[in-house]
Amino acid sequence: MVKVTPKKYIEIGIGNTWLVRTEVECENGEEYEEKWIKGPVYFQSAYIRIWFWKSVIIFDSREGIKTMEKNCKKFKLIFGIVSKQ
Repeated sequence: MVKVTPKKYIEIGIGNTWLVRTEVECENGEEYEEKWIKGPVYFQSAYIRIWFWKSVIIFDSREGIKTMEKNCKKFKLIFGIVSKQ
């Protein structure tokens, strides 16, 4: 069985519930978000996410450029960092 390390995403930008938020992915797959930056932060990578209509482009310092399609129509422009929990 592969153990999934919980991750924390600290994001600043437009299109989310709050201008600054922390989203946590738990080991069991659940996610929750909180307003502002919740520490401690253990930097793993930085990214820029552009979500326009149904297309998403992510520029990640560790994983490179990724693209994906989503079902819902949104606009988001986000700068974020990935932290281990």
